[in-house]
Amino acid sequence: MIDHLSSYATDYEVTKAFYQAALAPLGYPLVLEEVAHWNPDWPTQRMCAFGPDGRPVFWVIESSEAATPRHTAFAARDRAAVSDFYHAALAAGGADNGAPGLRPQYHQHYFGAFVLDPDGNNVEAVCHLPG
Repeated sequence: MIDHLSSYATDYEVTKAFYQAALAPLGYPLVLEEVAHWNPDWPTQRMCAFGPDGRPVFWVIESSEAATPRHTAFAARDRAAVSDFYHAALAAGGADNGAPGLRPQYHQHYFGAFVLDPDGNNVEAVCHLPG
């Protein structure tokens, strides 16, 4: 089981704002923000974390260079939360990468939505429950 994971942002403030908006409908608020004062090569590097119940599960770390795009899927409590995620992410500057809907190629109840974040990462919200 994964405890936490990271993504990287070339425009930290824009990306942080994107995730604050996109993850709010899923119950993943901003729970931590810090500066990597311990990093001798970049002591002002910023990072933040989002997660449920105050747990820092998903990290956004400032980067001077673009990283290989990633795909991250966040669990949603229901299909309405998937749709809310999608619309919040688009309003926050995300790009459409798949509107909310069933994806029966995965399984009959797989309901997901996909957006690209400011660095081109594929971000998904998914609900596995029946309608």
